Amino acid sequence: MSSRVHACEHMVRVAAPAGVVYGMLADAARWPVFLPSVVHAERLDFDGVQERLRMWELADEAAAGADEAAAGGAGGGAGGVLGGRVGSWYTRRVLHPDVRAVVFEQEDAVWPGSVISGVWSVRPAGETECVLGLRQERGLLVAAADGDGAGREAEADVYRRLAQVRRAAGWWERLDELLLSFEDRVRIEGPAELVYDFLYRIGEWPGRVPHVERAGVREDVPGIQVVSLDTCAAPGGRTVSTRAVRLCFPHAGRIVYKETLTPGLIAAHSGEWSLLPDASGVTVVAAHQVMLREEAVGRVLGAGTGLLEARDHVRAWLSRASTETLGLAKWHAESTVRRLR
Repeated sequence: MSSRVHACEHMVRVAAPAGVVYGMLADAARWPVFLPSVVHAERLDFDGVQERLRMWELADEAAAGADEAAAGGAGGGAGGVLGGRVGSWYTRRVLHPDVRAVVFEQEDAVWPGSVISGVWSVRPAGETECVLGLRQERGLLVAAADGDGAGREAEADVYRRLAQVRRAAGWWERLDELLLSFEDRVRIEGPAELVYDFLYRIGEWPGRVPHVERAGVREDVPGIQVVSLDTCAAPGGRTVSTRAVRLCFPHAGRIVYKETLTPGLIAAHSGEWSLLPDASGVTVVAAHQVMLREEAVGRVLGAGTGLLEARDHVRAWLSRASTETLGLAKWHAESTVRRLR
């Protein structure tokens, strides 16, 4: 076996202004709704120029669609291919808005094939177009016979990342209409631990949460749940199937999730359950970030339906499910406290 650093760089033309594309690259917190493979991006430090992030990525999405991405499609890939699991790492980034570049370096690039460092660059090519570039350096540990294959895989990953950003940037003229963020809150006179336990045990929601018909949960790594749900919270009572990755942080009182299979109207959906305890109880917040699927609006809601109506429809639907779940978490915590008194 030998070790070496493989560097590769590619560029693609993007049908969006350079400032829009740079803004997407700089705003890592919104990557879960822009990039299919990114589950969550947590900013740990930021001084206005340099930031430290912890990233979680779904490897199956990162590995999917290699041929399509290489041909300019919408393949995945915002991190390393991690062998069919959710992986996480720490990275430092330096933002250069003056030249529209983002320089990054991973702090914990220890596995073979992981990205060590790189730079995103955006160059204007007219008022509504630009050239997006990505250079990556990877640490490869390979047998001599496998060197070419590992290099091709690294090159394909760069293409996949570029394709994801290009696809998301293609919506730039409609993003204000396609994106919506909202939250629901409930005040609970009970301990945060009981509330968190209810939200964490999603596998027990069928029979406890009326709109949840079926729940399948796999937790191969503590704190990382892969969940499949059948729910009937949609208007009309029809069953909707979804899949999601949930990142559970019990000490922080947070559960972050990203749907990997979404209903027809929703192109992307990420969210968070967060607990804000105080002296007498806890406030629970259910936050959502949603990207609508414009081409499905007429098919799902009827011909002539606009994005404004679709936004209201999706918000009411998701909010109804959240508030029902929060109400039951409240009942669970407060009734348990009453029984113990």
